[in-house]
Amino acid sequence: MKRVVPLLPAAGLAVALLGAAPGQISPAIAQTIGSAYTSTAPKDCRSIGKPDLQDSATWVCPGKSGLVVLINEGDLRETVSVGTSRAAAEREPAARAGFGPFNSTTNTIEWRMADGKPFAIIQRWQLADIDDEDKRGRPTTKSMLVVTRLPPGAVCHVAYVDVKANPNVNELARKAADDFARDFNCGKDAVKVIGERGRAVELAKR
Repeated sequence: MKRVVPLLPAAGLAVALLGAAPGQISPAIAQTIGSAYTSTAPKDCRSIGKPDLQDSATWVCPGKSGLVVLINEGDLRETVSVGTSRAAAEREPAARAGFGPFNSTTNTIEWRMADGKPFAIIQRWQLADIDDEDKRGRPTTKSMLVVTRLPPGAVCHVAYVDVKANPNVNELARKAADDFARDFNCGKDAVKVIGERGRAVELAKR
């Protein structure tokens, strides 16, 4: 499957201080929140084994703070997980969090960081809409951003943001990561739909 070039913005830090007013910020509660970026392009990752006849493949890509990104592709669908190793990532709920429609991820991962430590990732997914074909009779793709929480604790999807339905999609995804990811209870809390619902979210939630 051809990996799609992402439309996420260039790397940069969006800084926010959480706590009291200026001059009253306690060192114990003040945090610097920002973003860092890594690539999951095949050239930047390590392929595990050889693709089988069902077009199945696995990549391990470098992340932040010693974490790795595990991408599994099979039957034109992907899963993305994160862990301290490939084995650790495979054990996480995110490694089994797939979508029904054919799908793929883009090559850029945005890492949300608190004081230099990652607590969530944001990645763009493309889902095939078989009910909306182009002029050649091929399914069109619908895009959404997926927010995934990181250790400590389980790795799982936290929020979905529909790209077409929301003009400020990146800001919404970052706010969802900052507000919900660290306290999200995988297996208990329902994945949140942030902003306006669109076709991509509808496909994902089927």
